[in-house]
Amino acid sequence: MLNEHLQTLPLIAILRGVTQHEIEPIGQALYDAGFRIMEVPLNSPEPLESIVRLDRLLGDRCLIGAGTVTRVQQVRDVAHAGGKLIVSPHGDPRVVQSTKAAGLVSAPGVATPTEAFAALNAGADVLKMFPAEQLGPKVIKAWRAVLPPEVALLPVGGITPDNMQAFVDAGAGGFGLGSALYKPGMSAEEVGRNARAFADAWQALKR
Repeated sequence: MLNEHLQTLPLIAILRGVTQHEIEPIGQALYDAGFRIMEVPLNSPEPLESIVRLDRLLGDRCLIGAGTVTRVQQVRDVAHAGGKLIVSPHGDPRVVQSTKAAGLVSAPGVATPTEAFAALNAGADVLKMFPAEQLGPKVIKAWRAVLPPEVALLPVGGITPDNMQAFVDAGAGGFGLGSALYKPGMSAEEVGRNARAFADAWQALKR
């Protein structure tokens, strides 16, 4: 499922701060715009309930999971809620290993080549390059020269429709999208407009 969605539209919606009461219309708006990978960070209100509801709505068509996962117990909690994707701000091998043992997709955050290779050795499926503002396209180009070519590098942090091109030219395989896509208080309509702008930008730069 991961590879299929990365090929279609490799953009991960990061819904930090979303509530369980609004997750379904926002999730539907993202789906209608073409998004197929969505995460609810665990520092959101009642995140596991939001994952349950989002999985019930879109789980058979999308890869749904959690972000800001920092502990092994949280991996178990997300799996119990129906989540299939674990995204972390760091590359703790214990979190990666427990994710894979649970049969889930692992996307740990890394900021150095040492962290990147350690995460891959632990079983990571893709690498979240975080924070993208600090690393930048030049770092991605350097990493791309030494990391396995089949491993997707997904910059996260400060990504907008206008700055994706430089990252893709350097070797990024997709992006995690936060506040430029969704902020607490946005309506589903607003999120849908933002999502379409990102989807259109991705399709345009891949032509």
